[in-house]
Amino acid sequence: MRNRRIRSAATSTATAATVTALMTALALTACGPSDAVGADPKPDSTAAAASTSTDEPDAKASDKPQPPADQNADDGADSNSTGNGSGSKNADTKTNAKSKSKTTTCTGSNTKVTVTEVTRPINHLLVTATNTGSGNCHAYYAPLLGFDDAQSVTQINEDSQPQAVVTLAPGESAYASIALGGDGSPDIAAYKLSVHFAGRDNQGSVGSAANLTLPKGTMISDSTSVSYWQSTMADALVW
Repeated sequence: MRNRRIRSAATSTATAATVTALMTALALTACGPSDAVGADPKPDSTAAAASTSTDEPDAKASDKPQPPADQNADDGADSNSTGNGSGSKNADTKTNAKSKSKTTTCTGSNTKVTVTEVTRPINHLLVTATNTGSGNCHAYYAPLLGFDDAQSVTQINEDSQPQAVVTLAPGESAYASIALGGDGSPDIAAYKLSVHFAGRDNQGSVGSAANLTLPKGTMISDSTSVSYWQSTMADALVW
């Protein structure tokens, strides 16, 4: 009887222990490994979001692409290039305008005019006009000469007309010869000579005249003539 009670008590104790173990196992299964003692705590979702927000760049700030480092330099170069091109054009325009403005008609104000006696051909004088300006000038047609107080200009030898207008660069000279005797013999004393310059339209003189003193003993005639302006002394003295 006593043995039966002891067995019954032992059986009850074993049964209770088994039930307790089973309940413990079921409880662990329901709660999951994270609730188990000693398991690593599950990271807080708020903290994780904060960490992600701190480590990654702001999306709105990266919407606009950063310009290349040399973009401003390129823009500046392009701007300078355009500016320089425009300046070069303006400079070229000014240079062309200046060149055109400097190419004028030769007159007494932009040339130095001299008159000299020559040995050959005889009874001839040589008129020389040297460009003293800073640009080219055109010596149109023939010099318009006036001896002393003459009321009309000296006649021009039309046969001496050159192929083209004589253009003088600074320092260059144009030449014209005066045939004192013309078709006859010079028999009129002359002392002074005024040299006027023809304009492009050949409608009279333009600009100032050069007033010269003739070589001593100069004699002229009623048929004295002058040649067209020539580019060389030799060409002038042919006439």
